[in-house]
Amino acid sequence: MQNKARANPSEVEVAPERLPGGGEVQNPCPEVSAGFLSRLSFWWFTKMAILGYRRPLEEQDLWSLKEDDCSQKVVNRLLEAWKKLQKQAVGHEAAAATGKKASGEDEVLLGGQPRSRQPSFLWALLATFGPSILISMCFKVVQDLLSFINPQLLSILIRFISNPTAPTWWGFLVAGLMFLCSMVQTLVLHQYFHCIFEMALRLRTAITGVIYRKALVITNSAKRESTVGEIVNLMSVDAQRFMDLAPFLNLVWSAPLQIILAIYFLWQNLGPSILAGVAFMVLLIPLNGAVAVKMRAFQVEQMKFKDSRIKLMSEILGGIKVLKLYAWEPSFLEKVEGIREDELRLLRKSAYLQAISTFTWVCTPFLVTLTTLGVYVSVDQNNVLDAEKAFVSVSLFNLLKIPLNMLPQLISNLIQTSVSLKRIQHFLSQDELDPQCVERKTITPGYAVTIDNGTFTWAPDLPPTLHSLDIQVPKGALVAVVGPVGCGKSSLVSALLGEMEKLEGTVCVKGSVAYVPQGAWIQNCTLQENILFGQALDPKRYQQTLKTCALLADLEMLPGGDQTEIGEKGINLSGGQRQRVSLARAVYSEADLFLLDDPLSAVDSHVAKHIFDQVIGPEGVLAGKTRVLVTHSISFLPQMDFIIVLADGQVSEVGSYPALLKRNGSFANFLSNYAPDEDEENMKDNRTVLVERLEVSGPLRSPLVKLSVFWDYAKAMGLYSTVAICLLYPGQSAASIGANVWLSAWTNEAMTESQQNNTSMRLGVYAALGILQGLLVMLSAITLTVGSVQAARFLHQALLHNKMRSPQSFFDTTPSGRILNRFSKDIYVIDEVLAPTILMLLNSFYNSVATLVVIVASTPLFTVVALPLAVFYVLVQRFYVATSRQLKRLESISRSPIYSHFSETVTGSSVIRAYGRSQDFKAISDAKVDANQRSCYPYIASNRWLGIRVEFVGNCVVLFAALFAVIGRNSLSPGLVGLSVSYALQITLTLNWMIRMMSDLESNIVAVERVKEYSKTETEAPWVVEGSRPPAGWPLQGEVEFRNYSVRYRPGLELVLKKLSLHVHGGEKVGIVGRTGAGKSSMTLCLFRILEAAEGEIRIDGLNVADIGLHDLRSQLTIIPQDPILFSASLRMNLDPFGYYSEEDLWRALELSHLHTFVSSQPAGLDFQCSEGGENLSVGQRQLVCLARALLRKSRILVLDEATAAIDLETDDFIQATIRTQFESCTVLTIAHRLNTIMDYTRVLVLDKGMIAEFDSPANLIAARGIFYGMARDAGLA
Repeated sequence: MQNKARANPSEVEVAPERLPGGGEVQNPCPEVSAGFLSRLSFWWFTKMAILGYRRPLEEQDLWSLKEDDCSQKVVNRLLEAWKKLQKQAVGHEAAAATGKKASGEDEVLLGGQPRSRQPSFLWALLATFGPSILISMCFKVVQDLLSFINPQLLSILIRFISNPTAPTWWGFLVAGLMFLCSMVQTLVLHQYFHCIFEMALRLRTAITGVIYRKALVITNSAKRESTVGEIVNLMSVDAQRFMDLAPFLNLVWSAPLQIILAIYFLWQNLGPSILAGVAFMVLLIPLNGAVAVKMRAFQVEQMKFKDSRIKLMSEILGGIKVLKLYAWEPSFLEKVEGIREDELRLLRKSAYLQAISTFTWVCTPFLVTLTTLGVYVSVDQNNVLDAEKAFVSVSLFNLLKIPLNMLPQLISNLIQTSVSLKRIQHFLSQDELDPQCVERKTITPGYAVTIDNGTFTWAPDLPPTLHSLDIQVPKGALVAVVGPVGCGKSSLVSALLGEMEKLEGTVCVKGSVAYVPQGAWIQNCTLQENILFGQALDPKRYQQTLKTCALLADLEMLPGGDQTEIGEKGINLSGGQRQRVSLARAVYSEADLFLLDDPLSAVDSHVAKHIFDQVIGPEGVLAGKTRVLVTHSISFLPQMDFIIVLADGQVSEVGSYPALLKRNGSFANFLSNYAPDEDEENMKDNRTVLVERLEVSGPLRSPLVKLSVFWDYAKAMGLYSTVAICLLYPGQSAASIGANVWLSAWTNEAMTESQQNNTSMRLGVYAALGILQGLLVMLSAITLTVGSVQAARFLHQALLHNKMRSPQSFFDTTPSGRILNRFSKDIYVIDEVLAPTILMLLNSFYNSVATLVVIVASTPLFTVVALPLAVFYVLVQRFYVATSRQLKRLESISRSPIYSHFSETVTGSSVIRAYGRSQDFKAISDAKVDANQRSCYPYIASNRWLGIRVEFVGNCVVLFAALFAVIGRNSLSPGLVGLSVSYALQITLTLNWMIRMMSDLESNIVAVERVKEYSKTETEAPWVVEGSRPPAGWPLQGEVEFRNYSVRYRPGLELVLKKLSLHVHGGEKVGIVGRTGAGKSSMTLCLFRILEAAEGEIRIDGLNVADIGLHDLRSQLTIIPQDPILFSASLRMNLDPFGYYSEEDLWRALELSHLHTFVSSQPAGLDFQCSEGGENLSVGQRQLVCLARALLRKSRILVLDEATAAIDLETDDFIQATIRTQFESCTVLTIAHRLNTIMDYTRVLVLDKGMIAEFDSPANLIAARGIFYGMARDAGLA
């Protein structure tokens, strides 16, 4: 593999550009230049270990990736293999199809028809990573063979002790050989692991890259099948599974090999009686198999619950503002807790199974030794159990224990990975968008877009959304697409982009495309990067773009100008700004064809006019380009070259404005109703003030994990469990030492007489001690697992309850990905990783203590050496833990950008494809993955570095135990020597495992810290204040009064509203208008106490709203919010999550909001499932659902926040009419979009820079010739 890279010079020339950090290779990995010995002992890593111990590591301390580890290379190798297999599979299917026709004879020979083959992702992986696996196999074989030399040496040593006449140098030679053999074994083993883990890293990189590339091309129907969260899970959880499996992979053949060798040597030692022990082991395999199968079933089920919980959480975080405004948190809280309970139920079940399997595995070696020795002694009176036989057998059985211990873990890992493999393969085999769906090359001359008899659908199983379309758009034309809600306007644009599945007909589009979607898609990067979208900066063109898109004024308000970091989903821009940025991106791209899906709906009327004149219209910067504009606003239609009118997915009329008017068809009716209507004003009040540069990575935590975190976890487990665990573990160690000391005494008996008499008593006590150990193990495992489930419940509950009560400002400043990470990754660690880690840590800790006790007891000289070894061990451990923890943290910081970029890509894939930027996005993703690999690689090397040093300590223990045995051979019985050396042979593993578990525990306990941290963030005011609940039926009048009211978004920021004082009488209709950033939306947020007052107060019906609970307040007000947010649940849940209202109420609300026909046409009726974010309803329909929610609540005060933005005029009329009739007696506060909707209101409030500029009836304001008059004049109403 490496030769290939070196042989191709052009590849190597390109490489440095690709490395993260750009330019030449900075900070190359020292491994590349290290010598043989340094590589063998991982000495090259020492520098990093010391650095990490001295100060916290930073990004720039990490080494650059090696050429062969870069995403670009690794992903392409896997992709090639996968594509090849896909081609073959397609070939096979084709062959099968033709074969059937061709010959009947072959069919008979082949035995029935060949089954259709899905390409196997596993084969692709093997083809790509096969060579690395082979190299690792060679290392593994050597290591396996070496591990069987030490028991042979032990038997020679015991013989030497039993034979007083043997020369002393012979003993020293054996001790030396033991040490040498152990050292060689250590070095080989770590080369093996290094090889394997490097492959595992590449494997993860490759899988991540392949999934990313696939996500850019899957069809919409495939995307609908799995939510964004589930697709991200493939990348985060499932790709990680492969990495976790890698170290176990070779056990598939190595475990049987070790077992066979162990049995062979045992046979030589004890003869046929070992068959009893082996039979016992074989019998245990099906038992463990059954347990593993059961656990797998739980695993799959639990994954489902976890997926649905994360999906629900991500929706809750996405729509948190709506939940707060409607006071719906309790209902969703209940839903999440319901799923969580199911999850914990399964966790508890699998925990019990885990305890059973722990029991069998701890007791297996012992029971096997017991049966074997028992049979050996009872079969024949002359079989004498001497030290050599007993302890060589014990050490062989200990060797046998490792592969047998690993097998169940291997099986369960294989099972988990096979589940992941299926999921990934299913995803990779999804249908892809057909790149040939839209013909880009040839087109009728003179035209930019032609559709000929086109029929399109969103998914093969849905009825076509658009049918038999015939559309021709000449080059350079300006075309409007109009029609009622849900008639397929946005679908038409998608069809032109090739996003829909074409059933028949042809679509031709000439030249490059720029696309402005209906909901702006904003990336989490600077404003400038959002507009340039990967193109080079041309200052003149850039400035012109900003000017024509009316963004200059906004830039002055942003803290960093165009370098302001924009939060994910454009959280810190108002709706109108997002839309304009999206438009600016299109303008800057200088494409040939512009597809604009209603870009003017989210901006206020004067801005819309400005944009139309400067950008889209006949005199705009895009004049001469082809423009297809989906629009609801009538005022611009006369300037169009021609207009396409859609109805029910078909073109009902096409023609120029005058021609259509003459024709007196559907278009003319549509217009005559709305001629006076003016474009809407819908501009979210400027939220930009609230953003300083968003922190992306999250805070870097202090290096030391505090003990308090462990204490927190212990408390969460329950103190009884904790105490019980602390007592049970020493008990089980004592029992195990007891059994072995007893065995040693038994073997020494053989020295004195040639026959052992009371075998049965010896066996009985041995058995009793062993079984006692087993029971204690079982008990401690169960206590621990029960405790850990308890802790998991407690910690998740605290986190969830706190997050549901966090103020809105928390969600505005914290990327949802970071919060979601707490709920997925960290809770997963607490659920499934912590308990086993603690279990193993305690096991290995008590094992090593037991070993030291036994060695010191048999050769007291050992204490002299024990101290320096312990000091060395602790030193290495400190260096390692400090460094590895930093690396782990760097790794997790660089991990979340991969996923947030991925979920951003999945949501914006249509925009990315439209602009033809898929390649660049792949490169960005690769760079992010590479940055993550840069911290993974040293982490893996740190484990090897540690392993070699710790095993050196272990090997020294073996050496000294043997040496002191040789020195004190006159005073020692062979039984004691056997006991102490066979214990020493085990210590290497235990010491290694112990540090590994310690550092695992330290890096995983961070999850508890992170969850705790988010469970303690400040919360908003209480939901219900028991002492001061409002009277029943409050507010009766619905009068609202602001007294000297000021508010700011967050402490330390400017005031948004300054000393407002106004009084609205019950039943009044008040329109609120003002330029962007005047504080219109802030007023509504204050009413609902999403923002708390800086000074002053708001009174509703004379009651100060700050005195009552938030839910008491919010549930008595009604709002139709700006962005219609739906949750993926049934329509019923979306309207009435608490189930307060009757069926009739719901239907009546639907009827009044004109959704009745749509819902009754759905087979599921009210149980119609809305998809994530309400994707399967049009924006207009979503808005109507919000109206229906308001109608159900029917409170005395209604707030309308620009609710009619994305709605065509017809629907807008419905809504206005419904509000006039249904909310006649209520107080209505409307943030106005189209002035004509509020011209008949009682009063209009004009806000300017957070202060009241004018407040009077519309007629008086127009007469006063102030700000309002200016706005009305712009809108043609004055």
